[in-house]
Amino acid sequence: MAGPARNAPNSRNRSPASGKNAAALLPGTVVAAFGRQYQVRLDDDGQPLLCFPRGKKSEIACGDRVLVERSAPDQGVIEAVAPRDSLLYRSNEFRQKLIAANVTQIAIVVATEPSFYDDLVTRCLVAAEDQEIRALIVLNKCDLADRLVDARARLAPLAALGYPVIELSALEGAGLDELRARLAGQVTVLVGQSGMGKSTLTNALVPEAQAATREISEALDSGKHTTTHARLYPLPDDPEGGALIDSPGLQDFGLHHLGKGALEYAFPEFRPLLGQCRFRDCRHDQEPGCVLQAALAAGQLDPRRFATFRQLLAGAEA
Repeated sequence: MAGPARNAPNSRNRSPASGKNAAALLPGTVVAAFGRQYQVRLDDDGQPLLCFPRGKKSEIACGDRVLVERSAPDQGVIEAVAPRDSLLYRSNEFRQKLIAANVTQIAIVVATEPSFYDDLVTRCLVAAEDQEIRALIVLNKCDLADRLVDARARLAPLAALGYPVIELSALEGAGLDELRARLAGQVTVLVGQSGMGKSTLTNALVPEAQAATREISEALDSGKHTTTHARLYPLPDDPEGGALIDSPGLQDFGLHHLGKGALEYAFPEFRPLLGQCRFRDCRHDQEPGCVLQAALAAGQLDPRRFATFRQLLAGAEA
């Protein structure tokens, strides 16, 4: 189910333009994306290069592998984007918003306070399942003990499905070692709604992150974009070469690009039941003989996740 959507917004990826000297093109990784400007870390010397795409349209994401032609000592033009191993993005009926490319893991950051949206967490997990990206949940601000019991209860159905839940306090540094072990060797994107402490967590894991943000601001001659777009940081002291991508806070996560079959398969608890409904085109609503509705009535499915599934399905069929 993941294959068709994996590189859907990737149709403009291309080989180096005809006539270009391939030897003059420099390979690198997009480590920050802001509008039509990208910071690319070159493979050969690790230096950042402020780059612009060739052409009017740009469908490049943080984490993309690219080939760059240097146009000035500190600037370049992106001539080609390599095929992606994964692409995390959200969409509605009008547009798509790329989040990160070539990630191997998604860490969904929630907190004991303020309250997090169950629907948003499920949508992030669905996006990860669709792209066959491993997922974990980070419960932050666990030092607020009076809110911890409720947060654990809300995450219990996800833990029962096998999603790891790591409890920590980014502000106090408690629990970070367990998370670091999960991040080692992975390209992990942090996602979550605003206020969950994602920036604090990023700075705790990558002390150089604040300095890198200032460098990006100086390169753009503006600070207003640096907190609204994804940025990639190599994980310090990780011999396996892991990296962390910090993404902007989310308030919604549209999945308009996923069809009915992809949505069904993106819920692991549904998979043993798929294909067993009385009607092959069952919409899992009021149809007789629907095994998902029967499982829901029997308490075998989480009502909140099922409600999100129905919302997503309605959007896909609209």
